[in-house]
Amino acid sequence: MAVGRRSYPDVGGGHIGLAVTILALVVIVGFSGTRWAVIIVGCFAAWFAVALAVILLRGGSGRVAVRRAYVATFGWGDYITP
Repeated sequence: MAVGRRSYPDVGGGHIGLAVTILALVVIVGFSGTRWAVIIVGCFAAWFAVALAVILLRGGSGRVAVRRAYVATFGWGDYITP
């Protein structure tokens, strides 16, 4: 959806990806403890930070940049839904 000069990314797939990630983390904590869950959360946080930095360096700003980084991190949820 485009509004004015800004283009807002669709975050539906991002929400699905985040939900699947949280479910996977709960399973990981159940089977192997919190150590691996913390490592995985750190990897996702680092990926989000890198995506946000790249978007900001390329001229993105504000809420749109955060939405784009969110979709870059969790947008793979679009591929697991019919």
